[in-house]
Amino acid sequence: MAKSAFTDEDDALLGELGVEDEKKTAPTRTPCEERIIAGFEDIQRFFEEHDRLPRHGEGRDIFERMYAVRLDRLRQLEECRSLLEPLDHQGLLGDQPETVDAEEDLDDDALLEQLGVAGVAEPLTELKHVRPTAERRAAEEIARRDTCPDFEKFKPMFEEIQQELDSGARETRPFELKAEIQPGAFFILGGQKAYVAEIGELTLTDQGRTDARLRVVFDNGTQSNMLMRSLQRALNKDEAGRRITEPVAGPLFGGEPIDGDEASGTIYVLRSKSDHPRVAENRDLVHKIGVTNIGVKKRIAGARLQPTFLMADVEVLATYELFNINRTKLETLLHRIFQPAQLDIQIPDRFGNKVAAREWFLVPDFVIDEAVNRIKDGTISNFIYDPGQAKLVERQAIGRFSLR
Repeated sequence: MAKSAFTDEDDALLGELGVEDEKKTAPTRTPCEERIIAGFEDIQRFFEEHDRLPRHGEGRDIFERMYAVRLDRLRQLEECRSLLEPLDHQGLLGDQPETVDAEEDLDDDALLEQLGVAGVAEPLTELKHVRPTAERRAAEEIARRDTCPDFEKFKPMFEEIQQELDSGARETRPFELKAEIQPGAFFILGGQKAYVAEIGELTLTDQGRTDARLRVVFDNGTQSNMLMRSLQRALNKDEAGRRITEPVAGPLFGGEPIDGDEASGTIYVLRSKSDHPRVAENRDLVHKIGVTNIGVKKRIAGARLQPTFLMADVEVLATYELFNINRTKLETLLHRIFQPAQLDIQIPDRFGNKVAAREWFLVPDFVIDEAVNRIKDGTISNFIYDPGQAKLVERQAIGRFSLR
């Protein structure tokens, strides 16, 4: 025990003033108790700053919502109440808890890790899932960003996304559910656009929740192999975090025009006659998908002189007439569906300059026909092209916008 700094004369003076020299040591608390107290102090500071208790509700700051759920949990656990009541000079534990229904869609880990527990029903002496500092640091290292080695493949996608945001073809909306994290999805995190390029095998956490390793590419040329739940937490904590909607349409056009319909253009599907090795080896799968308003014959005239047509003649495989449709948005939609199968190829133009031809895809023609039909009936929002299976597969619908 440390020796008192006061002399006997000082002690006598303090005694006359009614003040005792405090020589008692502070009570020893477990790490769990310290974390619970620290979490409660966050709520106390919020109360002092705002002169009210934290509240639930989607329109409120994520930290206020976390404090509200945390306070409800602290009130419910008798062990926590016993620990905190001597410190509760504001009477925060005495009020009835608010309903937490509004917070059901939030990540439980993100909300409860601040309390220091993984389950709300365990006694204080049986808290088994407290995340130590070393574990948190390991998680941060796992989510560390590295240089993306093939960023040139993704850079045009980010540029296109920005153009679509500027034109209104895409929108940004608040992130809400983990189900929104799908391959091909775009988000805004930390002021940067993020693209979910790959998703690994789904696994179960110790708490029985699904998780998976992601490859997330950022528009600054970096990437991260973070966990799905780590991305979810980061988006929840980022006040400016957003998801970027997909340019997906509802019913678009019929096979025949009706009175009042205005012709908008034509979807065309082409096969190349190029002798380029990659094209020649996959002749039946390499297709160009585009939209034009000047007529297909006129569009492909002089194809052998244009890098976008691989400097070769083409064969027209299919056409689909459009009525009252925004051609640019529709073409963007088609390219987004088949983006996983985009052909990575550069063709020298007449002057020897290499030009990237981006409208060519390794996809069977019958799948393109199915995609157009699904656009017509509005079901395309549930599908994306899977190169491994060479077919459209169901996915979580992310968003819709009008092409009219």
